[in-house]
Amino acid sequence: MLFGMGSMLVLAGLCFSIFWIHHHSVLVHSQSMEAPAKVVEGTALINGTAPIAQTDDDFICATLDWWPPDKCDYGTCSWGRSTLLTLDLTNKILLSAIKAFSPLRVRMGGTLQDKVTYETQADDQTSCTLFTKNSSEFLGFSEGCLPMSRWDQLNAFFKQTGAVVTFGLNALYGRTISSDGSVIGVWNSSNAESLMQYTVNKGYSIHGWELGNELSGNGVGARISAKQYALDVNNLQNIAENIYQGYEVKPLILAPGGFFDASWFNDFIERTTKTLQVVTHHIYNLGPGVDDHLIEKILDPSYLDGEAQTFSGLKGILKSSGTSAVAWVGEAAGAYNSGRNLVTNTFVFSFWYLDQLGMSSTYDTKTYCRQTLIGGNYGLLDASTFLPNPDYYSAILWHRLMGSTVLSTKFSGTNNIRAYSHCSKKSGGVTLLLINLDGNTTVQVQVSTEDVSSNGALGLQQEGQSPRTKFTKVTSGKTTTEGHAREEYHLTAKDGNLQSRTMLLNGKILSPNLDSSRKFIPSLEPISVSLLDPISVKPFSIMFAQIPSMNVTACK
Repeated sequence: MLFGMGSMLVLAGLCFSIFWIHHHSVLVHSQSMEAPAKVVEGTALINGTAPIAQTDDDFICATLDWWPPDKCDYGTCSWGRSTLLTLDLTNKILLSAIKAFSPLRVRMGGTLQDKVTYETQADDQTSCTLFTKNSSEFLGFSEGCLPMSRWDQLNAFFKQTGAVVTFGLNALYGRTISSDGSVIGVWNSSNAESLMQYTVNKGYSIHGWELGNELSGNGVGARISAKQYALDVNNLQNIAENIYQGYEVKPLILAPGGFFDASWFNDFIERTTKTLQVVTHHIYNLGPGVDDHLIEKILDPSYLDGEAQTFSGLKGILKSSGTSAVAWVGEAAGAYNSGRNLVTNTFVFSFWYLDQLGMSSTYDTKTYCRQTLIGGNYGLLDASTFLPNPDYYSAILWHRLMGSTVLSTKFSGTNNIRAYSHCSKKSGGVTLLLINLDGNTTVQVQVSTEDVSSNGALGLQQEGQSPRTKFTKVTSGKTTTEGHAREEYHLTAKDGNLQSRTMLLNGKILSPNLDSSRKFIPSLEPISVSLLDPISVKPFSIMFAQIPSMNVTACK
């Protein structure tokens, strides 16, 4: 009896140990950030002599998709009525969320865009139907239709919010798909031309027309050769020239909206040097949303670095081709198939998202479109409540602080800090973005630059300063020690839980003002810190440092 009881206790202890190890392994990224294990020092070196790249002023973009409510992944349906044909365009939270960017770029498109037909005046309105699930159909859904009444509503909505819109056209219209996925025939442009003409006749403003979605290279379900795609794009450009004849500002022509394939993109770009203004590509580098290792990938600097090959490869092709076309990320959400609940809609995803914004901008990407504005588990807004997810606030801070001029930034001291800097957007000086992927280490960062007012190398902070213990609050958006302070915006997760859907700014919860008499975005007030103090980046945190006194040549 005693032997049996002892064995049971040993077994129970063993089971508890196994459970604890597994539990700790799964939740290691949600640990509290109190009492970090260590403090290390690092240096952010900013080369302010000349910019290394230039983004558009309105770099931040978000998408609206076609997926219907019964789009489900891994047994979960996360879209609701948040898509182009069903979205409540009168929702005050949605209106305010877009207006807050002044402006927000919006890309309308997605997987089903190549199955959308556009209603014309000659059509029987009863035939303009929504998508329905059908496993025997290409991409698992029937064809859908965009009624002109809905197109009118969408354009009124965009005008009201001030959004800058690009629209993805159906590149498979009039074509067939062979059993191996290759597309047969040329693009029938008549339906797209009808939509474009209607749009112009109504006076609607479309910033750009994009042709096709994920049909480049090997494609997703279907693929078009680079040679044929180039012919289609040249056709679209000719149509746009005719329809917009006499207009001083004409819409951009964008393509191919697919995954980067160096050989295919090179061939395609070489054939469209005179007709294409924007080369768009998509990024889902974390794999499927069902992957249990998403958080590990997000927090692995070497994994994040892997995407640099795509940005570098496309930049090289554009430079060598002689084209005037520029690069956009037309759709990106990290994890495909609608993302993953409690990962891609939580604080931890801002590590991936802001790192993507920083990395892509260094390779001369002009615009970065996040999948999605709303819809799925990766929306900037929650698909059910319309309330902001953490990445919405990350996007707003980038939009307000990071200017279009990109500076070379190198970080030494630890591999777990991601560092990017731009000329500040509306104030003088430089804004530095620091992302700490380490959950056990606070990093004390000294900032130096190779060019401050052409005086050569100069450290902005003195060496050997002890960590600060107090913050000085900014009054009315200005520092109390003009010229001797920087403004810091520290982003952390509520209760130190990386999978929290609540973000803190300088220790205070970020939540929207739902009172229509007040601004939707809460006051995003920085803290003012002496330049003599190092920047303290807490474990698992993100911070923007705006340094007005860094008067580098590149920002003049």
